[in-house]
Amino acid sequence: MHVGAHIFFTDYSIQPQELGPALEDRGFESLWLPEHSHIPLPRVSPWPGGGELPKKYYDVMDPFVSIGAIAATTKTLKIGTGICLIIQRDPIQTAKEVATADRLANGRFLFGVGAGWNEEEMADHGTEPKHRFRLMRERVEAMKAIWTQSKPSYSGEFVEFGQMMTWPKPVQKPHPPVIVGGAFPYGARRAIRFGDGWIPLGGTRGVDIADQMPHFRQMAAEAGRNPDEIEVSVFAARPDKKELETLKAAGISRVTFDLPSAPSDEVLPLLDKLARLI
Repeated sequence: MHVGAHIFFTDYSIQPQELGPALEDRGFESLWLPEHSHIPLPRVSPWPGGGELPKKYYDVMDPFVSIGAIAATTKTLKIGTGICLIIQRDPIQTAKEVATADRLANGRFLFGVGAGWNEEEMADHGTEPKHRFRLMRERVEAMKAIWTQSKPSYSGEFVEFGQMMTWPKPVQKPHPPVIVGGAFPYGARRAIRFGDGWIPLGGTRGVDIADQMPHFRQMAAEAGRNPDEIEVSVFAARPDKKELETLKAAGISRVTFDLPSAPSDEVLPLLDKLARLI
């Protein structure tokens, strides 16, 4: 089981070019970055974590610019979006950003995607919330065409473009792994349908992901997918040794620790503690 970290980079947190090498030096496998373009006011959509929306959601940096900084300062650390809100993004431009990130990282990019929860944010991007899951699937399919074909085209309900030529193509073949975020069972079904991995929602929501794994594996097999080929990555707060052992025994591929959006003098000692746990 791989162990990584995830963080909301802000102008008051440790910076990407410092955290990346620090994780790599301590044996972490990956670093994951979330995305919010903005938080509309007044707020209406409830935060899935419950309570007030944390300040870091308003302040988070762009993930792809941060990934470029991390790629330039590391050699082995995998770098992922956790998650990229592709329902709010143009798929042609995002496909180019993903391919560029994978090139700069020499094949170390992990493309975590999701449909999001903030309906006001979606609306500001022209996305109809009730269509977001179908839109997400089409945008993933369209980007796969761009990454794998020399003259791609796509025609769907929401996404349509004629033949084009666009480079670079990703280093990873056929493309970087598409890891789909979402709760069981619907998020799991989407991951099985068009993803290479699944990021289930659980932890603070009181969901026992280890208990869901047999059902997920059965769903994958019934859909004609090899369950062993679909990586399951769990974003956790601060799991202890017992919880890590339980997740590993359940077949979880990766666990990532939540890091605070804090300066280096707070984050680096925490990394030392987590590295000892690993």
